[in-house]
Amino acid sequence: MKFIVSSTYLLKQLQVLGGVINNSNTLPILDNFLFDLKQNELTVSASDLETTISAVLNVDSDNEGLIAVPAKLLLDILKTFPEQPLTFVVDANNTVEISSNHGKYALAYADGTEFPKAVELSNPSSTTIIGDILATAINKTIFAAGNDDLRPVMSGIFFQFSPESLTFVATDAHKLVKYQRTDLKASQVAEFIMPKKPLNLLKGILGGSESDVTIEYNESNAKFSYENIELICRLIDGKYPNYEAVIPKENPNMLSISRNQLLSSVRRVSIFSNKTTHQIRLKIAGAELNISAEDIDYSNKAEERLTCSYQGDDMQIGFNSRFLVEMLANLTSDDISIEMSLPNRAGILTPVDGLDEGELVTMLVMPVMLNN
Repeated sequence: MKFIVSSTYLLKQLQVLGGVINNSNTLPILDNFLFDLKQNELTVSASDLETTISAVLNVDSDNEGLIAVPAKLLLDILKTFPEQPLTFVVDANNTVEISSNHGKYALAYADGTEFPKAVELSNPSSTTIIGDILATAINKTIFAAGNDDLRPVMSGIFFQFSPESLTFVATDAHKLVKYQRTDLKASQVAEFIMPKKPLNLLKGILGGSESDVTIEYNESNAKFSYENIELICRLIDGKYPNYEAVIPKENPNMLSISRNQLLSSVRRVSIFSNKTTHQIRLKIAGAELNISAEDIDYSNKAEERLTCSYQGDDMQIGFNSRFLVEMLANLTSDDISIEMSLPNRAGILTPVDGLDEGELVTMLVMPVMLNN
């Protein structure tokens, strides 16, 4: 088995695939990339058993073969090469030899047939979405997903497809983000929960791309096909909580304010908040928003006044500043609005501007009890 490939082209593709490999694998074969050569097409795959990602590369060859190559060693050597053609030759003594312009490097390979096979999806449904839109949907929601192993359904993003719209939801029970596209549609209704790891990989691959991504899915797996890359992952099993029920419908109190101004203010004031609760207090009266925090144990406190546009009754509400900062930092709009009903009901945060047509973002943040 022999093939010739550009060093930078190979490195770029392998770095994408390498993101799926765990630092400590139960099966030693998973520390490898699987190289499957068929004439001038080399399919490289990496897997952690839950997620398998593969890329088809164009190489110069007329051979066939299947080997597993140590991933870390190969990536480390490729990073050091300037752009040049590399020749890979598989020797009889179980090593693969790489020849560059300046030298030769031999590394031991494993039997490619031991590598776990990717799942084949049986009668999947499918929908197509532009890469950048999918990356944006992941970006806007993934930070709100939980990390609780006891509630695995909340540790992923809920994909909800229908003939009317595509909706992506993430929550950890303290905050919730719903990202909806009414300008995109699926042929039939479908719901599934995607784990975080493959989503982070997709986010890195798809950002800024105008190419289409085909999503195929059934009860247990989903497959994303994009240009020369395919990602197949196991879905999170379980029923997603009814998130619509948590979003308060009647919110008479409405605050509009500059996003950057509020974000800077919350970041500053929260430095003085209690280190376990991160509690800040928002006191709204007329056109004035008063943000304060206090850490009684250390006698630290801070207070800032901002002007805002407000309609509703005067109120005081407490929030965990970390959640508020995460949400405000994730938005890109100039102004945001916060809708509230009562100090013990969730506040709804939405961007006022900067959205594409058909794009809706709703963020929900649970209040914390104020100790007056």
